[in-house]
Amino acid sequence: MRAEMMKRVLLISLISLMALTGCHTFKKENVQPPTPLAKDFKPTVQVTKVWSTKVGGGAGRSGVRLRPAVVDGVLYADSTDGTLAAIDAASGKTRWSKSSRTHGWFGWGDKKRKDAAYAGGPAVAGDLLAVGTLDGHIYGVNAKDGSPRWEVELDAEVLTAPAVVGDLVVVRTEDGRVYGLDGASGKKRWIYDQGTVPLLSVRGNGPMLVANGVVFFGSDDGKLVALRMDTGAKLWEQKLASGEGRTEIERLNDADGAILLEGSTLYAAAYHGNLLAVDGPSGRPLWAHPFSTFDSLALSGNALYGVNDDSQVWAFDKTGGSDIWKSDALKYRWLTGPAVQGNYVVVGDMYGYVHWLQTGDGALAARERLSRKAIRAQPLVVGDTVYVEDVKGHIGAYRLSSH
Repeated sequence: MRAEMMKRVLLISLISLMALTGCHTFKKENVQPPTPLAKDFKPTVQVTKVWSTKVGGGAGRSGVRLRPAVVDGVLYADSTDGTLAAIDAASGKTRWSKSSRTHGWFGWGDKKRKDAAYAGGPAVAGDLLAVGTLDGHIYGVNAKDGSPRWEVELDAEVLTAPAVVGDLVVVRTEDGRVYGLDGASGKKRWIYDQGTVPLLSVRGNGPMLVANGVVFFGSDDGKLVALRMDTGAKLWEQKLASGEGRTEIERLNDADGAILLEGSTLYAAAYHGNLLAVDGPSGRPLWAHPFSTFDSLALSGNALYGVNDDSQVWAFDKTGGSDIWKSDALKYRWLTGPAVQGNYVVVGDMYGYVHWLQTGDGALAARERLSRKAIRAQPLVVGDTVYVEDVKGHIGAYRLSSH
């Protein structure tokens, strides 16, 4: 890895450790303690854990957010210590599991080669699974049995899941590049190069959205960018944050959350920036609301849901951005981005708890503890089930039923 890239990795690792874990290990006087959980809490909705399992060692200390994917009733998950697995989403039974901890990749190549440190989570479409690694590789895998198909080496870490659309695999790397790869061979079709990236950045990249022939993503310098899917040419960009401030940390303005789309309207947010609604075809802003977050948003009905950088959960009117409610009940518990399960907002916290809040008013409705390890990846809702993964690879599937 080049010296300048190594410097940036160290800086972003430091800010991740400080900003995303709440600095509680540094014991500084100005660090706010997490809001304690009420001991007399009475849930208003019943939670059932359908199953739980473990995939490798999870994200470990890498700082990445490993989020599983569910396609056609199968949950796919990976770990930074080299495990890639397919699990029946209804029962939790493993269909197949592969480990790179032999030599080379699944036994291929040089015996001295390092394990495949999967990062960002897998993407699946049809029978193709694509997954990236911390050492800048992309692997194409048969989703049916985990057998390898192709391998591509890129120039930097892949910290978010690729996007697979038709015969194209779209991948972004930590150095500001986005690649369009051929799904059958992995061959590079096009490259978009952002040019420069901030030296100091929150570790991680938000997932890409591919829709209507366009690739949308949030950049490390606080922009929402739209590219042509067929050529990688930039169509437009829109600022989500100004990048202003007296110090490097105050000027952090990463857009590390997922981009949401409803109709022709995009929704995105940035750290030290705004929640923005944008017209998809033109890139023209429709409305903006000050909101600082380094997580993904959720959209359901007439509301947008987000978690700010103090771990307060917010609901906004999607038509104009006005506040609907704000919950301080989980402040400083360093929550994940929210997901919506029926009439409830679901978030995980740094202490292994999963919380459900009512979508109508933000009142706490239920909580369960997946483990005693941090949950950093946004929960995943598919049908009536929410899937939650912690940093050690524990995955739980939960369903709700009213009392």
